[in-house]
Amino acid sequence: MTKAITLPRQPAKGIRARDYILPAAIALACAGVAYAGADTTFDPALQKFTDFLEGSGGKIITVLSLAGGLIALASGRFALGQVAVPVGVGIGVGTGVPIVTSVVTAVI
Repeated sequence: MTKAITLPRQPAKGIRARDYILPAAIALACAGVAYAGADTTFDPALQKFTDFLEGSGGKIITVLSLAGGLIALASGRFALGQVAVPVGVGIGVGTGVPIVTSVVTAVI
């Protein structure tokens, strides 16, 4: 006794505009005005984290990265990344935070 194989139903070939226009119109009608940068909910946390990275925390991260690179160099195999990564981390921590915060808080 053989069983008949049934194939799944194929969706309609064409895309119907009404399937997208109605949800888009509802979303547009319900949308409110949004102001970038007007919310100050996370300002205290952002300030603490920025102070940490620009202060002793950034120095600690850089020194730990440099120590990891030196340990890798002492293992006997040399790669450019062992020197470049600590330098990049130091530059990123030192100058990256002010660049990111100025870009995020920029008035467009």
